[in-house]
Amino acid sequence: MAQYALYRLPHQDSYTYLAQTQGTPLIIPSVEALDGREGFVFAPFSPSEECPILLMQPDVVKVMRLPAAADSSCHHAETAVCRTADSTMPSWDSDAEWEDYAKDFACFHHELTEGHFDKIVLARKSKVVGEHADAEQMFMEACHRYPHLFVALVSMEQSGTWLMATPEILLEGGKQEWKTMALAGTMAAQSMSQSKEAADDTPIDYWSAKNIEEQQIVTSYIEHILRPCSDDFQMKGPYTVHANNLVHLRTDFHFHLSSNHSFGSVLSQLFPTPAVCGMPKEKAQQFILAREHTPRKYYSGFVGPLHPEGHTHLYVTLRCMQISDGACELYAGGGLLKESTDMKEFEETKQKMQTMFALLR
Repeated sequence: MAQYALYRLPHQDSYTYLAQTQGTPLIIPSVEALDGREGFVFAPFSPSEECPILLMQPDVVKVMRLPAAADSSCHHAETAVCRTADSTMPSWDSDAEWEDYAKDFACFHHELTEGHFDKIVLARKSKVVGEHADAEQMFMEACHRYPHLFVALVSMEQSGTWLMATPEILLEGGKQEWKTMALAGTMAAQSMSQSKEAADDTPIDYWSAKNIEEQQIVTSYIEHILRPCSDDFQMKGPYTVHANNLVHLRTDFHFHLSSNHSFGSVLSQLFPTPAVCGMPKEKAQQFILAREHTPRKYYSGFVGPLHPEGHTHLYVTLRCMQISDGACELYAGGGLLKESTDMKEFEETKQKMQTMFALLR
């Protein structure tokens, strides 16, 4: 199986193609062990023997302009992806998926009401069966549909093939200058009273108390991690941002990493953030691994080029699907608080899955 990746940074009109033709990607034992390494990293929500942290060390690197939307095919590698004819669109979000989610929600929500967690994230997947098409063409289509998102197609023997279009930076920068974000709180874009263009200036009090609290939990955690290891710490937000059919609350962080702290240690403390896990973080992650109905695999992990002394762009693997012969598995999740309700949270996951589902039409 070819080991390759394509990625397009937000707002760029070019993409990068990477391939490793000799050997296989390195298996990295921990997030902290990425310190001092370079390559293209693909990390799961929780590293395991079945889903390891993978570091591709490409010997082929090409940067190319995106083709026009009407001619978005390319042929670096052939990979199966599910696509069905418009006349036979696949069904998804079956009754069985709802039942599984509702059971998980009841279990997770009970822990919140008992005071064991301040927040916990519940994820699920939806399987779509269909005909085969070219995965790279889907990547190109995603680039045109979602110009503000990080778009990547990753195919490695150990991980399988994944396509994603994600809005969330985990860690970006180089040398000692870095940035990250807290991205939490979600609404459907059409639910906002302002126009799409004006929505980014939406005041914080427009949002529900649940969304504001969810965002503050993530913001407080990231601030707690970064202030002690930074010589120059700056924070901006929260403010409203668009991500396709959704809007989120976002807070930006810029910091200068002090000389007595390493990139690897900061990355391992940040990941997974409460935005994909919960609080308390370690306890929430263990509960998710033990109780969530569907293993997350590489969903809510992170992905991107890693060059700590140059340009690093690591994004949280959201709005993604795993591609295999004859089927695609779409993943999404949402943060639960005490006031969360099962149907509303389930609908939020459907909205998030639309980012990938739209590519199957």
